Amino acid sequence: MAASRSLLSVVLAVCCYAASATVAPSSNASSSGDFLQCLAASVPSQLVITQGSPSFTTVLASSVRNPRFLTPGTVRPLCIVTPTNASHVQAVVLCGRRHGVRVRVRSGGHDYEGLSYRSVRPEVFAVVDLANLRAVRVNRRAATAWVDSGATVGEMYYAVAKADPGLAFPAGLCPTIGVGGHFSGGGIGMMMRKYGLSVDNVLDAVLVDANGRILDKKAMGRDLFWAIRGGGGESFGIVLSWMVRLVPVPRTVTVFSIQKTMDQGAVDAVTKWQTLAPALPEELAIRVIVQNRQAQFQSLYLGTCDQLLPVMSSQFPELGMTRADCREMSWLQSTVYINGAANSTPVELLLNRTTSLSIFTKNKSDYVKQAISKNSWEKIFPWFSGAGAGLIILEPHGGRVGSIADGDTPYPHRAGVLYNIQYVAFWWTTAMDAAPADWIKNVHGFMEPFVSSNPRAAYVNYRDLDIGENAVLASAGVTSYESGKVWGEKYFGAANFRRLALTKGKVDAGDYFRNEQSIPPLVPTK
Repeated sequence: MAASRSLLSVVLAVCCYAASATVAPSSNASSSGDFLQCLAASVPSQLVITQGSPSFTTVLASSVRNPRFLTPGTVRPLCIVTPTNASHVQAVVLCGRRHGVRVRVRSGGHDYEGLSYRSVRPEVFAVVDLANLRAVRVNRRAATAWVDSGATVGEMYYAVAKADPGLAFPAGLCPTIGVGGHFSGGGIGMMMRKYGLSVDNVLDAVLVDANGRILDKKAMGRDLFWAIRGGGGESFGIVLSWMVRLVPVPRTVTVFSIQKTMDQGAVDAVTKWQTLAPALPEELAIRVIVQNRQAQFQSLYLGTCDQLLPVMSSQFPELGMTRADCREMSWLQSTVYINGAANSTPVELLLNRTTSLSIFTKNKSDYVKQAISKNSWEKIFPWFSGAGAGLIILEPHGGRVGSIADGDTPYPHRAGVLYNIQYVAFWWTTAMDAAPADWIKNVHGFMEPFVSSNPRAAYVNYRDLDIGENAVLASAGVTSYESGKVWGEKYFGAANFRRLALTKGKVDAGDYFRNEQSIPPLVPTK
């Protein structure tokens, strides 16, 4: 069991005024200086860290979760602004619009392609780092909370449960994920079968738009409020804070972690899990990690071990779960335990915002709508063994997350989805080794016959530039809608992507907020 928990820890460690209508075209040294001078009039100097500052590298690295984006040659920002209030964010947008400097926004730094703090192509840009905006304000009576975008998921969990142990929020497992990015992409997690995605529980938000205005739900309107709840980050504005609906949880929940080798029936168990897990009682979530020719079944049950045992023995006897496998604890403690820590680990671990910079990763994703055969799983398992091999994480859907209409939020992977697959390649060198790079490309190709198609779907929070990058129309100076469709329909589906682009055309027609996979503006011709 100790070896199993150690492996799990490694796995989870690798996986948080008015302005002109267009951006000024110049991006030379003069415009950069003008931008910094403009900031100096509205933002305290200690909150603007330029490349010449002794603390620049430290601040940049403070929320970098993948060290391959700190290697030489990475395009770095002109400066990092660390606002402490909304007016500072407004100033960055207004100065950026005026002087031709775009901004990228970082809450937790977990973007799998590092697009919140780096550019793939040479350009002048600034980073708005929201780490100083991370308050969590809980209203127990209303069962709601206002959560700032710079808060981590761990900080949110801790604040909510400390305010009321009977309240919680459905979001992801990694405690260092920033709330802003996590919510912007949807937010899958262990309670989504009971309560839906994170964005299914967002009630309001406060955003700074491309004109530097502060908007709430009422002011931003139906389409923009729809778009920010799952349409991906850095396309529509800078969300400063989110009002969320908190959900009830029992004072005692049950978790287990059971590992099966191929010789112990792992293939049979995973084969059955595919159709069973999405149909189990909504209070029960079981996810699977496949690595080293083994399958690890992790579960969260919103109830006691006595309540869980008969469900498992009658519906999933292949797993062989016994009372000895049960771990009863508070919901808050379960968020620490499932993340790979020991049962006795203090819940204050959730407040730690730092992660290791020794693990280089590359990720991809898929969705499965038809169960993969046992024979096929017998061919899939050997991919996850030996040098250069990584792992996959299977997250069950069904329940509440599957009962919401595909168009209610930009996240379209609802009815008919059995589970999501996350592929993870990781290594411990200072460069992109051929073995993990080839492995994840090859296993992703091998899986193509078994996953969704037309399009082959992907999860925007598992960002993957391999599926497409934006091209900018030189004539218009904005992102091409056709280039965006290549990757956008995989993340959002055709209908949702078009609606996102139309919304972008209404609120940011000049395409100020953009990156390599931002939503392009679509403005219908009259």
